[in-house]
Amino acid sequence: MVDIGNFVRASINTLKLAHKSDREEFYLYMKLTMLGIAVVGTIGYIVQLIGSLLRLQG
Repeated sequence: MVDIGNFVRASINTLKLAHKSDREEFYLYMKLTMLGIAVVGTIGYIVQLIGSLLRLQG
């Protein structure tokens, strides 16, 4: 069984280390997230396109 005291201490330490990001850091995270969404969407579109082209020929 997990010791609840250790969990609480670890949670408190994590919250102590956390900080609010400034505007520049926020925009960096936002750009990286949007880039990741675009990459995953592009890969999904290409896979869907290849699948539909194979279905037309088969």
